[in-house]
Amino acid sequence: METEDLSDTKPATPEVQYIADQVNPEFERREDRTFDIFRAIVYRTKLVAGTIYFIKVQDSESDTGYVHLRVFQALPHENQGPSLVSYETGKTRDDPLNYF
Repeated sequence: METEDLSDTKPATPEVQYIADQVNPEFERREDRTFDIFRAIVYRTKLVAGTIYFIKVQDSESDTGYVHLRVFQALPHENQGPSLVSYETGKTRDDPLNYF
């Protein structure tokens, strides 16, 4: 799957922040720490049998205080919340948000 399959990068919406908030506990569990900041900044999507969200989240005030989340949201009729598929830490605000 290639970057060309993704939507343009867009500013995060309240819906995207809600999705980020829903996967935050799983992210914190995997990282074995908590974050005072977990603010969605921008996102891209890919439509599949559901939607894959790529979300840039600010998790601290440092220059590398950003993480890229890959979140899968099933179709509404499946009655499933979003799931954290993978993530990349140590990102900056300017790092491009690409498929991973």
